[in-house]
Amino acid sequence: MTVASASVGRVVKSVVSPAQARRIALAAQGFGGVPPTVVGTRQLNLAIDRLGIVQIDSVNVFERSHYLPLYARLGAYDRTLLDRLTFAAKGRYTEYWAHEAAFLPVAAWPLWRWKMREYRDGYDRDDSSWAAANQPMLQWLLDELRTSGPLPASAIEHDSNVRRGPWWGWSDVKRGLEVLFRTGDVVSAGRTRFERTYALPEQVLPGEILDAEVSKADAHRALVEHATRAHGIGTVSDIADYFRLKVADTTTALRELDDEGVVQRVEVPGWKRPTFVHRDARLPRRIEADALLSPFDPVVWERPRAERLFGFHYRIEIYTPQPKRVFGYYVLPVLQDDALVGRVDLKSDRQSGVLRVQAAWHEAGQTVEVERLAGLLRRTAQWQGLGDVEVTGRGDLAPALASALRAGG
Repeated sequence: MTVASASVGRVVKSVVSPAQARRIALAAQGFGGVPPTVVGTRQLNLAIDRLGIVQIDSVNVFERSHYLPLYARLGAYDRTLLDRLTFAAKGRYTEYWAHEAAFLPVAAWPLWRWKMREYRDGYDRDDSSWAAANQPMLQWLLDELRTSGPLPASAIEHDSNVRRGPWWGWSDVKRGLEVLFRTGDVVSAGRTRFERTYALPEQVLPGEILDAEVSKADAHRALVEHATRAHGIGTVSDIADYFRLKVADTTTALRELDDEGVVQRVEVPGWKRPTFVHRDARLPRRIEADALLSPFDPVVWERPRAERLFGFHYRIEIYTPQPKRVFGYYVLPVLQDDALVGRVDLKSDRQSGVLRVQAAWHEAGQTVEVERLAGLLRRTAQWQGLGDVEVTGRGDLAPALASALRAGG
């Protein structure tokens, strides 16, 4: 591995050590740089453009997930700025099932038309599907939006709008809107108090986006190129997972990108699958980072990749019954420089004005700089509008963390 400058260099050799791969991956994700003094819309837009997507999740015990990757990379920012960017009816961003439900640039919406067509064709082929059995409902929903304009599911009145089920309670109206959202017959028209508003595409998307036609092959090349750039380095399965593409389609796209010199095949000792690095990937001499990672952060959302990169075995336990949880309900990995050194289970107790550390764990084989973590938690509490940080005592890191918080005032 050669280094082009005193601090950072392009990846030019065919063998990359695991430590180098870790630094490449973190740098590609926006870690290791100097945090901006002020975070405004420009910094937020640049960070989202680098990631390509920001996964949405509704769990709000600490903070909704889409706010957290930007906080991890940029530091404290005004969340209402992000709301104005991502919740706007005709803004720079829209939503689709890119990875999971995610915010993505409006400009990227045409890259998903192949997937929309596949959903539509699948519903058409399956006579037993809910969509096939509820065509009148789907047509009624389209007519309602055409007549009334963009609406959230809660604003649409219908005899079939009856909530069912103990978990999601989605009505037939909500289910129908989600079917139409997957097929691209309706799109997001922003959100109000986190509830998505639905619209016909022509009601909110620019004409050049509606008119753009991208073949499935070209869309895959664009998505695979972005996924490789966003990961910096990854196996075929890593790169496929970024946008939840099929491995076979990803492999085809990578071969073409390799032929063009956009990506390069490399070897990482211990990685047993074909691995590629993007031509723009950088190898810093070191990474300086101090962050809490969302369970849905691209650095850790593919659990086998997190284990391969960091030796970090990670499973989210929000759906695990409390007596069977190992680490806690909403556990965030702790990133210090280029290592995942621990994990904390956080809860924002807004009524009491306290950030509660319900558990804190030290990662085997890693050293936690406890005072540094305590400082990060204090800054996080301030970002959340909370006045204090309290540790309950559960976990092998909890006593030292509680002591560091007390010592720091």
